[in-house]
Amino acid sequence: MPLFPVARSFDALSLRYGPRYKWLAMLVVALGTIAGVLSTSSFNVAIPALTRAFALGQEQVQWVMTGFMGAMTVSMLPAPWLLERLGFRKLFLGAVLSLLVTSIAGYLAPTFPLVVAARIAQGIATGVLQPLGPLAVMRLFPPESQGRASGILTFGIVLMPAIAPAAGGALLDAFGWRTIFLLNLPFCVAAMVLALIFLPLPREIRRTPFDWSGVAMLTLATLVLVEVVSSLRHSGLMTLWTAGLLALAAVAIGFFLRHARRSKNPVISLGLFHHRAFSMGTIVSFAYGFGFFGSTYLIPVFLQNALGFSAAAAGSMLIPSGIALLATIPVAGRLADRLPPHWLTVSGMGLLGTSFLAFALFGGGITSIEIIGITVWGRIGLGLILPALTLSVLRHLEPHQLGQSSVVISYSRQLGGVLGIAVIAVFVAWRESVYGSSVEGIHTSYAQGFLLLAAVFALALTAALRMKPPHAYGR
Repeated sequence: MPLFPVARSFDALSLRYGPRYKWLAMLVVALGTIAGVLSTSSFNVAIPALTRAFALGQEQVQWVMTGFMGAMTVSMLPAPWLLERLGFRKLFLGAVLSLLVTSIAGYLAPTFPLVVAARIAQGIATGVLQPLGPLAVMRLFPPESQGRASGILTFGIVLMPAIAPAAGGALLDAFGWRTIFLLNLPFCVAAMVLALIFLPLPREIRRTPFDWSGVAMLTLATLVLVEVVSSLRHSGLMTLWTAGLLALAAVAIGFFLRHARRSKNPVISLGLFHHRAFSMGTIVSFAYGFGFFGSTYLIPVFLQNALGFSAAAAGSMLIPSGIALLATIPVAGRLADRLPPHWLTVSGMGLLGTSFLAFALFGGGITSIEIIGITVWGRIGLGLILPALTLSVLRHLEPHQLGQSSVVISYSRQLGGVLGIAVIAVFVAWRESVYGSSVEGIHTSYAQGFLLLAAVFALALTAALRMKPPHAYGR
């Protein structure tokens, strides 16, 4: 007798488990996604320990994060082809198994280069998993409950980064930095066991040729842009090296656009961008990643460097906003089922953008109560965006377009996040060099950093207002 039930079709599983089947399948996908998120968010606390363990400088140890982010971003690109070739079940199982194996390899790695290699391999598996959650929502649930499902999925994904540093820190203090690699293992095992039971066989397998040229061009552009992140930190913006990297990225993107227009099966079809909601949503997704990740860097640094808070006090000031975010997401998911999701996205962008503007206007005179109020305001806006943005972009596309579309949205958000952190860090350092290290100069520098984030969201708001498809909602 087999240990697990024989793999069944979607229709057979739906008949067997009834209306609850779609939620069981979503639980499986959520566990795998959370395992990937833990790999992303838990490792920051291990950086100082790695520095001591291998007697390395910060510029060398940062490769465990830079390598992971670059690999995660790049590995999203072949995911649509893998979905067509393998189907959702095999791709999900393969990605989770790869994450489990590479996590164990990282735990056992005897040298720093092997630690970096394990992190890069983790990033590849995590990147493949990233777009599968939104895709599962669109495939499993009818339009009237997609918002609720997206909200529940997002709640788990947002909750994990909130608790991962604390859990990772406790493991590190008790057992050493290597155990950080094992934090996601229970989720990997649970996801694989349940996937064998609940994920269906694919309805159709398409054996299209792999777009090696297109993936190579986009990979080159992505890796060069990630290198620009490091270049901004060690060389600055106005240098020949950075300008050369940006030019190389532009050339690679230009060649890809030329290739995609001529290819029969490009890794990303340019026809997707003929849909106004999708093209505008891609811009919004990039800006959201830029602003969200940029602000998660800027706000704690502002509280400590400009206002003089200790690290513990700065963290305490941000707890209410984290609670507000977690409370908003399920409500926003239900609202997305009752209201046009693009209006929720617009509202959330407006709230988050005005919170950055408020930080800029209050500056160094801001009080603790005002900090809590502004961060709560901004995180409520973020909570409105998270479940609604994907629905706004994907809901009106054809089923065969969902794989590529969900990858493009995830890729845009991730790339925006990588660039957002670097640009904000370099921008504030540049303004401090202009205004000096006086208290007033530091306050002005950070205020202009928040203004830059607000400006990015103001531009993105224009795109968000254009996300409504002409035929949406019968209007």
